[in-house]
Amino acid sequence: PDLRKQLGVWYTPSEVVTYMVARVDKALRDDLGVADGLAAENVYVLDPCCGTGAYVTAVLKRIDRTLDEKGLGGLKGQMVKKAALERVLGFEILPAPFIVAHLRVGSELQRLGASLKDDERASVYLTNALTGWEPENKKPLPFPGLEEERKKAETLKQEAPILVILGNPPYNGFAGVSIGEERDLSEAYRKTERVRRPEGQGLNDLYVRFFRMAERRIVEKTGHGIVCFISNYSWLDGLSFTGMRERYLEVFDAIRIDCLNGDKYKTGKTTPDGKPDPSIFSTEHNREGIQVGTAIATLVRKAEHTPVTTVDFRHLWGTSKWQDLLATAEADPTEVYESLQPALELGLPLMDAAAEVSYFSWPMLPELLPVSVPGVKTSRDDFLISIDREVLEQRIDEYFDPEISDDEIRARYPSVMAASGRFNPTDTRRELLKRGRLPNIVRYAYRPFDIRWLYWESETKLLDEKRSEFRPLIFQSNIFLEAREKQPKAEFSRGTITSCLSDNFGNGLSTFFPVRLSAGKANLPQSIGEFLVNRGLSLDSVFHHIVATLHSPLYRTENAGALRMDWPRVPLPGDPDTLRASAALGATLATLLDPETPAPGVSIGTLRVGLKTMGLPTRRGGGSLDGDDLKLMARWGSIQSNNGSRIVMPGLGLVAERAYTGEERAALAQEGDTVGLALDEVFALIGDKTYDVHLNADAWWSNVPARVWEYTLGGYQVIKKWLSYREHAVLGRALKPEEVAYVSEMVRRIAAILLMGPRLDDNYAASKAAAVEWKDGAPVV
Repeated sequence: PDLRKQLGVWYTPSEVVTYMVARVDKALRDDLGVADGLAAENVYVLDPCCGTGAYVTAVLKRIDRTLDEKGLGGLKGQMVKKAALERVLGFEILPAPFIVAHLRVGSELQRLGASLKDDERASVYLTNALTGWEPENKKPLPFPGLEEERKKAETLKQEAPILVILGNPPYNGFAGVSIGEERDLSEAYRKTERVRRPEGQGLNDLYVRFFRMAERRIVEKTGHGIVCFISNYSWLDGLSFTGMRERYLEVFDAIRIDCLNGDKYKTGKTTPDGKPDPSIFSTEHNREGIQVGTAIATLVRKAEHTPVTTVDFRHLWGTSKWQDLLATAEADPTEVYESLQPALELGLPLMDAAAEVSYFSWPMLPELLPVSVPGVKTSRDDFLISIDREVLEQRIDEYFDPEISDDEIRARYPSVMAASGRFNPTDTRRELLKRGRLPNIVRYAYRPFDIRWLYWESETKLLDEKRSEFRPLIFQSNIFLEAREKQPKAEFSRGTITSCLSDNFGNGLSTFFPVRLSAGKANLPQSIGEFLVNRGLSLDSVFHHIVATLHSPLYRTENAGALRMDWPRVPLPGDPDTLRASAALGATLATLLDPETPAPGVSIGTLRVGLKTMGLPTRRGGGSLDGDDLKLMARWGSIQSNNGSRIVMPGLGLVAERAYTGEERAALAQEGDTVGLALDEVFALIGDKTYDVHLNADAWWSNVPARVWEYTLGGYQVIKKWLSYREHAVLGRALKPEEVAYVSEMVRRIAAILLMGPRLDDNYAASKAAAVEWKDGAPVV
């Protein structure tokens, strides 16, 4: 079991096995013209990673069913047995499941009255399915039985006319370096002709080698046949697999994808409407199943081959996907799938990748804002970053105090004295002590809406990735737009605005685009500068137009697929009035998104009536919050130690759902009047229910509208993430009154952003309609 876990092997649910075998049987009949499907005597079937024999047994059952329909009576069992002996093949690398597979096949044949004799065996072999497909002089194995097993398996690999390869190959993104014949498998999809070159490490995943083995065997040796695998679904749209997808569109005649979703990373294991979406591999003891999403791919190669330009695709969601599979096992593909045309610009994704029809004619973000800087990576957050400046000052003073030994520093702050590949803590401290401390404690955007303090160290690896090019861009009135070239999740939530040095926002690498490079120089290519000057527009107009566009709900929905895979593209309106109006919206939005910038009517001055009732600090029984009322003790977060570092783990916290009060509804109606929306439109934007979000059992922020609470930016649920770092057990103190008030401010800023949605959508539509042609990196005027 431990080895199977290391290889990434999971046993396949019976519903999935039954479905895949049925789909292969139907494809044999309908696509390849094999009238008897799997029961035809010339159909050799291989499960290259057969485990305990689920697919092998299911194929034999399918053959039994077909033969029963042919009225063969007492001959049926012997014919199924013949198939098991000669042409239904299984390869397995681990001895224990290999033995179980033999027992299962034997039991199935016994049920059919065709038991195996002493000198007979099922065609299940103990072998590595990824090697031995080509003749090669090998050193004999030390045990005669194993050597004989290898010879039989390699004879089948090299000589059997395999027509079908199906199964559940193991997934393991850290499968190690391949050697010999396996190296060729892992390298095959790294070359491209028309599509962008592969990026990242995805092709190292073990299941890719099985796909290549199967594709090569069917396409290059048999010349026609079917591959049907259930696997990690990253290959469908991941940028590591562009060459793999390009080749499949070239060498197969039909590609059918059953996308089973259930992914922790892209969708959080929820359906588009927010319901549970477990993995297809979930069990009674493991309700969520594996973390990655999965898909079934059925790839058909015909003898008279024609490359495909479209893909048959469907999504299966929720807790009924098992039943949905079985209900469509016998259905015609035209009744089950939608036809998709993979977009070359996105790397030929084999799944729905939504993009507006004109999307690929618009300029990319780096074409409009050519200079960008990556976010800072400290690698020692819990030492170099603090919510409280005075705490960080003390920490840094102690580190630079030569009277305090390395051992004492290690005892107080383990992470800063923990060695890593590029960081020797003892040598680093010795070098820095010689030079002395710098006065470099600066404001730091640690997460969206979460501004802290950072000790910025210009020398050594105390600060791992210091981004020296970032600091000179921090000056009065300059702001930055956060974006990423690729999105780790399906939901696009980029577009944070910050005016201070910024983190790389956790998992991944956030990039920050400044509006200006100096007080007098805009971050624009010359062609765009001239474009704006000729229209009498501010040089900041394009930046703010981009902000408005990226936050349009319609823009995000229409282009959801494209936004996952590359830098955002933005329509640039040629009409000056349209661009001027868009820039004004973007400037308002930028103010709301940057907590360092006061927002009139939202964070300062006389607040808008509807916003004033939101996020109100409230004490049970009324009265002022003081003392223990300010302790955040609703289990929003906890500390976990990892190699000396303190990592904050989010908790469930405490929120109480309720309906709006009459006073709150009246205030929202007034807010609607202010922004030109009916009350039902206001509810659609911020949520038709609200929450009381608790500090503790006796104090809370009342009236946090549902969609405000759920609001995500930079990949984080903003308010909940902020609270997780300030749980009393994590922060070590009660909240300050101004921090409690800041949560109220976040609620109001986010509500104001959400209420801009319709105007942002109208603005995006107008920008599309007036978009100039973009050619060779410049607008065509």
